[in-house]
Amino acid sequence: MPSALVLLALAGVACLLALAGIGQAIAGFLAVRGFAAEPGLAAGALPPITLLKPLYGDEPLLEAALSSVCAQDYPCFQIVFGVQHAADPAIAVVRRLQQRFPTTDITLVIDPTPHGANRKVANLINMRGKAKHELLVIADSDLHCAPDYLRQVAAGFEAPSARKIGLVTTLYAGLAATPCLAGRLGASAINHGFLPGALMSRDLGREDCLGATMALHAATLDRIGGLQALVAHLADDNVLGQLVRAQGLAIRVAATVPATTVPETTLGALFRHELRWARTILSLVPVAFAASSIQYPIFWALLAWALAWPADVAGWAGPALVALAWAVRAGCAVAIDARLGLVAAQRATPAPILLLPLRDLLSMAIVLASYASDTVEWRGNMMHTRATDLSLPVEPPDTSPGPPRTASPEGTQTP
Repeated sequence: MPSALVLLALAGVACLLALAGIGQAIAGFLAVRGFAAEPGLAAGALPPITLLKPLYGDEPLLEAALSSVCAQDYPCFQIVFGVQHAADPAIAVVRRLQQRFPTTDITLVIDPTPHGANRKVANLINMRGKAKHELLVIADSDLHCAPDYLRQVAAGFEAPSARKIGLVTTLYAGLAATPCLAGRLGASAINHGFLPGALMSRDLGREDCLGATMALHAATLDRIGGLQALVAHLADDNVLGQLVRAQGLAIRVAATVPATTVPETTLGALFRHELRWARTILSLVPVAFAASSIQYPIFWALLAWALAWPADVAGWAGPALVALAWAVRAGCAVAIDARLGLVAAQRATPAPILLLPLRDLLSMAIVLASYASDTVEWRGNMMHTRATDLSLPVEPPDTSPGPPRTASPEGTQTP
């Protein structure tokens, strides 16, 4: 058994990490407040846009998400939907949208041609030939967008910058498909973990391409090798960002926050989805990934209390630290919801205040599990996160015929 002195030393470390996590929660809210206060840019010429939407199955809330892009307040845009199987249930959704929005330019591509391990990018390659316009917006199928989504993306290319803007991306919030435990926990991880963390990284000078929205000109895409340059990589958004920055171009975050559907209804499905995220991020930025565990102050406070308990020195300090971490996490989460206004607009799930301790414990379990293997499940295919390295090949894609499963439990979101 560890000595009381060792336990107390470990408890002290955990206490410091809890305090650091409390500080990070506050810093995350301040980053969100700063982003929300930034004035939106008015797009100038509003160039024609082709929106590329790869589809896979009839996911939860799919028609609602796709309807939001069909109803965009934008003068000239085309939507290209793509599937890889003629029996894909998403086709029926697209047909209904074509009837509901007869004035919207909607194209459906059904093409099973495989191009590499990343099935989403292979789908995009098949769709690219139907694009009519120079400005391309690649967006996930499960995004729920405000009516000015395309206007804000277009405006991003005109934002003042020391370098020419080569790619515009967006943050995203989490919208649970159902009010179940897994959905609420998954949405909170996005709204109160990923989103403020991404803004803090931006404030520190990082220029990340976030995969929910990737907008760039066709000429830029061709200059970096086209979509074929991404098809051998699991983290295609990260690779695209690297290639754009290598051209000396900047990446801009648009002044709009769409929501992504959180489809999971069980904790097991949520765990697998978030484990895929975690292992992919670990492969890309291992040091930053390890440091990200600081952002769970309730876990560290509980650990400090548990370590100090055998020595009978915690007294009121242990529960007080837990209460402080919980209160700050809850206060910052509620404040983030209020600042972005997405809950009021029904494009985000509100903070689950009473579930935040469980959220922190689940997050730390995923962090620890991410180190056990580099294998992830993505839409029924097993892949290795080492494939995110530009120098490493990936396993051959599954090219077997047949319709896809409906509503992959891992969803469509890239890390």
